[in-house]
Amino acid sequence: MLGFVSLLMDVSSEMIHSLLPLFMVTALGASAFTVGLIEGAAEATALIVKVFSGALSDWLGRRKGLALLGYGLGALSKPLFALAGGIGWVVTARLIDRVGKGIRGAPRDALVADIAPPEVRGAAFGLRQSLDTVGAFAGPLLAVGLMLLWANDFRAVFWVAVLPAVASVLLLWLGVKEPAARPGTPRVNPISRTALRQLGPDFWWVVVLGGLFTLARFSEAFLVLRAQQSGMPLAWVPLVMVAMNLVYAASAYPFGRLSDWLRVQAGRAGPGTGQPADAATLARAAQRSHHRMLVLGLLLLIAADCVLAASPHWAVVLAGVAIWGLHLGLTQGLLATMVADTAPPALRGTAYGMFNLVSGVALLLASVLAGLLWDRLGAAWTFWAGALICVLTLVVLLVRRAAR
Repeated sequence: MLGFVSLLMDVSSEMIHSLLPLFMVTALGASAFTVGLIEGAAEATALIVKVFSGALSDWLGRRKGLALLGYGLGALSKPLFALAGGIGWVVTARLIDRVGKGIRGAPRDALVADIAPPEVRGAAFGLRQSLDTVGAFAGPLLAVGLMLLWANDFRAVFWVAVLPAVASVLLLWLGVKEPAARPGTPRVNPISRTALRQLGPDFWWVVVLGGLFTLARFSEAFLVLRAQQSGMPLAWVPLVMVAMNLVYAASAYPFGRLSDWLRVQAGRAGPGTGQPADAATLARAAQRSHHRMLVLGLLLLIAADCVLAASPHWAVVLAGVAIWGLHLGLTQGLLATMVADTAPPALRGTAYGMFNLVSGVALLLASVLAGLLWDRLGAAWTFWAGALICVLTLVVLLVRRAAR
């Protein structure tokens, strides 16, 4: 049910976001640097707000109310895009939308982790992510159809996007039932020094990895701008997001199941023994399998950056964004699973918040840098820089693995 809530909100959001960079550049006269700054600040705001919403959900012992508030703010922001007469309106709408995303994100992820048994946790995150991403490619597809139908009328498309956002809030309110809080659980400040000490070094290593991955992967608005350079008609440009999210949706669940399978294999003490490994051995083996999948994810992102840097031809751009989507399907649910595995159950909301705080700062830096490179040196340099950061992240990952 949470997956379908995410699907409806993503239909609404991606109808707008797949057109927003074009709307800012063509209708409002914004530069690539301005687009990067707005997108980076908006996404960073969402990730940073998750720190507080996650901690608050841990303190309350309840998740659904905060998720409902977050989805409600997301729905409230949608009409502002249609009314926007300048960049200031867009900034306001983006920030409200992303604050809503920040409020709902960590409690929703913690709720998934609370409900799903460990042996299917990867599949659970993969399923929610797949449904979320179905909305993320259905939204741009609807945007393309409506832009063709209404002769590139951005504002009319933005008004239609209000409807699935409202439906998402109603579905969450009426259709999702939260499990009862455990009786007798004491309320503690989850961001106190004592509580944060319970988040051990394995968790903080996952946080560092999340930051490095985000630094290498700037805002997807630049994928839309790269497609515009291919000479596509404006109405067809959102198809690049359809291609990316179609691959993302198709791969997230299978990769989640693969991570679960690797966990089961890691739980065997040795070939033919049939005996389960102890907890420490299982944790180390699971980390090794996760690291192997992250290495593959980095290699895919390097390939995507190199393809996108090579040529603005529409076929090359579509190939690049498809590889980008495969990378997302492999890594996003995996990182969420790694947070759940390394954080105490009572601090999962806080753990997701801390993870997203670091990722938010990294995304802001990455998007600003991408915009500067785009304006000063050209689009190709933005993607070459992303590939270079991926290579550096890969070196860090391999050195850490060898050291352990």
